[in-house]
Amino acid sequence: MNIQTSIRSPLGAAGRAAPLRVALVDDEPPALRRLQMAIAKTRDVEVVGQATSGPEALALIRRGGVDVVLLDIRMPGLSGLDLARAIKPEEAPAFIFVTAFSRFAADAFELAAVDYLLKPVEFDRLHEALERARQTLASRVARSRIAELEEVVAALRAAEADAPADGFVDEIWAPDRGDRVRLPVALIDWVEAERDYVRIHSRGRSFLVRKAIRTLQAELDPAEFIRVHRGALVRRDRIVRLARRPGGPSAVVLQTGAEVPVARRQAAMVRKLVGARAG
Repeated sequence: MNIQTSIRSPLGAAGRAAPLRVALVDDEPPALRRLQMAIAKTRDVEVVGQATSGPEALALIRRGGVDVVLLDIRMPGLSGLDLARAIKPEEAPAFIFVTAFSRFAADAFELAAVDYLLKPVEFDRLHEALERARQTLASRVARSRIAELEEVVAALRAAEADAPADGFVDEIWAPDRGDRVRLPVALIDWVEAERDYVRIHSRGRSFLVRKAIRTLQAELDPAEFIRVHRGALVRRDRIVRLARRPGGPSAVVLQTGAEVPVARRQAAMVRKLVGARAG
């Protein structure tokens, strides 16, 4: 569990405040009843659980789904302060301590408590504390989203820094027996289309990549690759010769011995390319 998943946005649908999910932790039944009465008179707050001991409260919090904990200090098994210390800061709900002892306030605020209330709790004072908790949670969500955006921006900048100056890719990542391998574009012999995929041929092997051939063509340098027909791209420096087939389409023969058919409308351009290289 982390803040991004356990803490919701303070606004729900149509911009309305999402109910605060509150857990009540106290070993005294009268104190629990008074907290329940106070929350019943508070808008947009719901009790999602309660506990009467420290270990029980720890298990409740770790199950998730709790935004705010109203927490006593002295409890059996684990004190309220020790309970707050046991939760990782990035996983912690907002803690509001509710106790009969004023001397623990400094310790509570060192643990980033949202508020510290003395028993018997005044309803108006509790409402103020819950509103402060809502604002604290909203700030957490905002900081989390800013951090996510900063990570995205950093990744985009890193990708831009690594991209070739001409804007064309110089490597392709392809699935290979459950793993992913890096294919340098310089080692690609030719590419053929297979519906929504392309099969990339490189050094005697082939790799199936989910990408349309026209998309891949736009990513490759046209000075290095030529589209010889609708379903095939060939690396120019791999072409050895143009073979004419009686009654059928011509084909380019590659250094690997592979023969790739050439569409009629592309034949003149391929002949010019082969002729220029032969000259």
